[in-house]
Amino acid sequence: MNLKPGWLLLLSVAAGVWSVPIDRNVGNQEAKEEVQEENGDTGLYYDRYLREVIEVLETDPHFREKLQTANTEDIKNGRLSKELDLVGHHVRTRLDELKRQEVSRLRMLLKAKLDSTNIQTLQMDHASLLKQFEHLDPHNQNTFEAKDLELLISTATKDLENYDAERHEEFKRYEMLKEHERREYLKGLDQEKREREEKRMQELKEKHRQHPKVNAPGSVAQLREVWEVTDGLDPQEFNPKTFFKLHDTNEDDVLDEQELEALFTKELEKVYDPKNEEDDMMEMEEERLRMREHVMKNVDTNKDRLVSLEEFLKSTEKKEFNNPKEWETLDTKPVYSEEELQRFEAELRDKEEELKRKVENLRQEQELLKERGKALEAQRREYQQAVLEMSQRKEQQAADGQPPAGPNGELKFQPEAQKVEAKEEKAPAEAEAPNNLPAEPPQNLPIHT
Repeated sequence: MNLKPGWLLLLSVAAGVWSVPIDRNVGNQEAKEEVQEENGDTGLYYDRYLREVIEVLETDPHFREKLQTANTEDIKNGRLSKELDLVGHHVRTRLDELKRQEVSRLRMLLKAKLDSTNIQTLQMDHASLLKQFEHLDPHNQNTFEAKDLELLISTATKDLENYDAERHEEFKRYEMLKEHERREYLKGLDQEKREREEKRMQELKEKHRQHPKVNAPGSVAQLREVWEVTDGLDPQEFNPKTFFKLHDTNEDDVLDEQELEALFTKELEKVYDPKNEEDDMMEMEEERLRMREHVMKNVDTNKDRLVSLEEFLKSTEKKEFNNPKEWETLDTKPVYSEEELQRFEAELRDKEEELKRKVENLRQEQELLKERGKALEAQRREYQQAVLEMSQRKEQQAADGQPPAGPNGELKFQPEAQKVEAKEEKAPAEAEAPNNLPAEPPQNLPIHT
């Protein structure tokens, strides 16, 4: 996906490509065919949505034209977002679909988060919960509007500005965890084995430090080495402008962050080898990030996270280009203090205690469920036994010619038999009724006073 500098500024690695070193030992045409471009991952949790929106917008001729002529301020202040009203119907329809898919994905994330925290909600207010996501308008969940594009651009810009700092912090935590595990491992050994392991680890550390000199990134020595080793050209014929054109792999007239980082591969290979036990590839990526930040700080004068040809050529005129300070690799000083490590270990202990409490709660819940299961199983068996006994009793009564019995053993008579018996009892009672009636008093008897 080739994007213009405006997008590159705001979307940083989202807009870049991973640059593959070019082998200049073959023909130029063959070399170009071997260059492969891959979309870099921004690391943002909405990376896919961001990329798909960009790809769809670039299919619209009107919007693409506006993007080519827009400057960074037009994009950052939201003026470009207003052009969304003029894009084609099929583009708007596709953008609407992308937004609905993103809203659905965020809802699933929210549900999974609530489920993991055991929060019970009778009815989930998605509109309120979606407000925590700043890259889209949560009040309109069905259509992609200009406000959505404006929010996407502003949020991506802010997040990517903090991305490098977050990567540094993540690496520091990685290093502290590694040191914590090393110390815990040594604690579990007896004195003799511990001393032997400590010696072995120190030897590996010293071996890692024994590497060729690393040229300062962006210096003439570093660029000449790329020119000679990677590009296969005569170092005496080094030309900064030609060098820039060779490594602008997507030919957008700027070097983005990925194209810059590709230039440091040869320097990093001097220090790190994935086959060596003493070399940590996570440290290599941190070193790559430090190199890129160093070059950006010295070359990117307008701070747009891109290096233009003009900026690149001006940097070659500085004193630091020919006489840079010696580059200090990560192994020259620790990335954390002992105090930071102690705080980190205390945090680990707290998390471990919390996990133990959760495990104990789960164990108790499991025991309770087992007890309930046993009670239900006993009740089920009791019911099955009662049904079996009742069925056997009925079969026995049927075999003996007895009337069926009720659930408590009482006899049950057939309704017809009861009616016949009732009629037989009623007939003699009606026949005896006239003899039992009292005699009527005689009529017209004189009354004595």
